[in-house]
Amino acid sequence: MKVEHADDLKKAIFGLHWKFIHLTEEYESQEHANLAEQARACGITDCPESVTSIHVVDCIGKHEPINNTAIAERMELSKASITKISAKLVDHGFITRARMPDNKKEIYFHLTPKGKKLYVLHDKMHRAGEERFNRFLSRYSGAELDFIKTFFEDAVNEVENAIQKEM
Repeated sequence: MKVEHADDLKKAIFGLHWKFIHLTEEYESQEHANLAEQARACGITDCPESVTSIHVVDCIGKHEPINNTAIAERMELSKASITKISAKLVDHGFITRARMPDNKKEIYFHLTPKGKKLYVLHDKMHRAGEERFNRFLSRYSGAELDFIKTFFEDAVNEVENAIQKEM
């Protein structure tokens, strides 16, 4: 591959990368608006504004009872972030805190009925999105999927390293 051609490809890929980021942001915004609309139809007037908060509800719904540390590990977020998010979710009535009878030290989270409604709505949307994504990926061969996986692992590591340098 000629250097000029490689440089042109890198520029084209960089442009597609930014287009993908912008479209993903727009898509996530539409998906969140759709979830909020469905939540309102179920009587939930204060749907969490952040996607991460909704995913904390999802994590609790899948693994309750679950503590702060386990949520942080499963979501690959800091315990401080989970503490902040969970406090807001408690304040808005999506989750409750409780201590286990055999362990008075550790605090565990459970979904409230309101949280369960949000969990079910999100789970339905998430499964539909995963099915769409899997249909999209079905056009690629096993070798191409291996490359795509490697590419995304490298991309995630690159972004994580960039974030760490900023801290």
